Amino acid sequence: MNAETVLITGGAGFIGSALAIRLAAEGMRVRLLDSLSPQIHGVDAAQAPRVVEAAAIADLQVGSVTSREQLERAIDGVDVIVHLAAETGTGQSMYQIARYAEVNVGGTAQLLDVLTAGNHRVRKVVVASSRAIYGEGQYIDQTGRTVYPGYRSAEQLAEGRFELFDPSDHTRTLRSVPTGETSRLDPSSIYGVTKLTQEQLVLTAAPALGIAGVALRYQNVYGPGQSLRNPYTGILSIFSTLIRQGAEINVFEDGLESRDFVFIDDVVTATRSAILEDSANGLAINVGSGVATSVLDVIAELGRTFGIAAQTRVSGNYRVGDIRHNVADLTLARRVLGFEPVVSFRDGIDQFVKWARGESLETSGYETSLEELRARSLLK
Repeated sequence: MNAETVLITGGAGFIGSALAIRLAAEGMRVRLLDSLSPQIHGVDAAQAPRVVEAAAIADLQVGSVTSREQLERAIDGVDVIVHLAAETGTGQSMYQIARYAEVNVGGTAQLLDVLTAGNHRVRKVVVASSRAIYGEGQYIDQTGRTVYPGYRSAEQLAEGRFELFDPSDHTRTLRSVPTGETSRLDPSSIYGVTKLTQEQLVLTAAPALGIAGVALRYQNVYGPGQSLRNPYTGILSIFSTLIRQGAEINVFEDGLESRDFVFIDDVVTATRSAILEDSANGLAINVGSGVATSVLDVIAELGRTFGIAAQTRVSGNYRVGDIRHNVADLTLARRVLGFEPVVSFRDGIDQFVKWARGESLETSGYETSLEELRARSLLK
C-alpha cells in the first residue's frame, strides 16, 4: 500500500476509529477531524477510550465539517477523504431537522466547496451513505413481481398490521428480498433524506472537480467500540445495556421487523477497498452482511451470550419513519470491491458482548429519547 495520507471526518467515532487503526497499521498516514460530540463520547470526550486509541496512531484535529477554516486545515496534504462525519439516528432526525440538515448536508457541501478551491491534492472522496436511503427497499408479490411499497400508513400501524401488503390485494403480504443499488430510493426519515443528499452531492461534484467519488451504503454496523451511551442509534448497544441492568426491553411492533447487521471489521475491509480500488469510482455500493435478522433474534442472541434471560415486552409501539425490513444485495460489492463479509452475526455478537462486559454500565438516556419522541407524536 502506498504511504498516502487519508483524512477521516468523524474519525474518532465508531467506524472512523476502527478504520484509522487498520489504515495506520498498514502504513498509511491518517488524519482525523472530529467534533467529539458528548452524545457519542460522553462529557469528557477527549478521554474516551476510542478517542484516545485513535489519537495515538493518527493526527486528531478537533473541529466540525461545518467550519470552512477547520476543513481547509484538515485537507492540507491529504490524498483521500473518507467522509463519515454526520448526525445519526432515524428517530432524532425527525425532530432535529435543522441540525441534521446543517451537519449532514451543509457539512458535505462545505467540504466540497473547499475542494473547489483546488489548493489540495485530494484524488478521492469516499462518503458514508446509508441503507436508510432506500426506505422500505425491495419486495416481491405473490407472482414474483418486484414491488417498491410506499410508507406504511398510520392507520395500518395503529391496527397492528406491520407487514407490507400487496397494493393490488391488501390481504396478501409482500416478501422482502435483498435490495440492490438500482432499487428505488425512497427515504422515510429526515436522516435518510440527508444521507441521500450527501451521496448525491459527492457523486455529482467530485468528478466535476477531477476527483473520484464513491458512496458506501452501510447497513446496521455493530461491534466492539460502538457507543453504549448514545440512545439514538444502535439497538445492540441499547438492548445490551438494558439486559445488563435487568431492565425491561420495550419491543416495538411485533419484534419481527428485521435489519441487516454487519460487523465493524467487515465494514472497515469494504471501506479500505473503496479507497484503493479504482473500479469503485463513481459508484454507490451496498455494504452489509446480506442476512436479515429480526429484533427478537437480536435479543435472543444477546441474552444467550450474556447468559441473562432478557425481560421483554412486545408492546406494539411504533416509530414514525421506521421501516419494516431491509437487507443488502451485495452483488456489486463483491464484483468491484472483492468484498465478502466474513463475521457471522453469532460470532459478531460474541465479540461485541465480550467487549461490552468490560465497559462501565452507564445510563444510556434511552427512556429520555423515547419521551422526546412521544412528546412530538413520533412514537405511538
